[in-house]
Amino acid sequence: MTGTVAVVTGANSGIGLHTAKHLAGHGASVVLAVRDTESGERAASSMPGETRVEHLDLASQASVREFAERWDGPLDLLINNAGVMRPPAYRETEDGHELMFGTNHLGHFALTGRLLPALQQSSTPRVVTVASIAHLGGTKAVVEGNPETSYSPEGSYCQSKLANVMFMRELNRRASAAGSPLVSTGAHPGVSATGLVADPNGMGANPVVRVAAPVVMPLLFQSAAAGANPTLYAATLGEPGSYTGPQRRGESRGPIGPARFNKVALNDDLCAQLWDVSVEKTGVEFAL
Repeated sequence: MTGTVAVVTGANSGIGLHTAKHLAGHGASVVLAVRDTESGERAASSMPGETRVEHLDLASQASVREFAERWDGPLDLLINNAGVMRPPAYRETEDGHELMFGTNHLGHFALTGRLLPALQQSSTPRVVTVASIAHLGGTKAVVEGNPETSYSPEGSYCQSKLANVMFMRELNRRASAAGSPLVSTGAHPGVSATGLVADPNGMGANPVVRVAAPVVMPLLFQSAAAGANPTLYAATLGEPGSYTGPQRRGESRGPIGPARFNKVALNDDLCAQLWDVSVEKTGVEFAL
């Protein structure tokens, strides 16, 4: 990875941290794009090689725009990893979008679009979007953007992760049609012991979950380091449009390989419709 410039969102903990650490350890210059820069600096100090920390709040379109405006030079690899999982009650971003749809999908959609000029300066640009097994529970209502009237912690999370997979596929289709060298791939980590469950913006809003998760999760699930393997494969060897995940116990853990697609994610018309909805909600166009 020597000479590769990479951005990893949510790289201060969990799968993002291990992803960034491995990339830096193999020679990449890695930017940790995080909401909590103090935590990001602690994470960066534990990594080998060249790293730096930049503030990015994916729940804020203004923050996404400011991050992209600060960027200078080519970008070879963008890993859309950060996310929010299952807030117990409906919440909105500062832009008025449901929190999970606005963060997990629209934040990364806008970030990718705004960093596209930097990606196009690379001879081998690649975008990896990290989704979830939960995307299998999503439905064609994903194009509605998780309205408050139909909100549920689990169902709306599934929709946001389905949107990730659909974005990955539509970005790949559009890049290919435009003759762009940009490669778009996807991955999911299976079920891993990370801080996502205890995050106070998600399930950790429940104080019992916030206290219990760090103790219980490592006993039941694979490590965050193992969960990073599908992302690392997608970032280096994954074929355009491929989706990688663990292969055992319902894709929750184990060696990696091709992951299952929700049939909705394979509907090209719906993928294009979600893209148009995302452009409308973010104001970000992709000049591929």
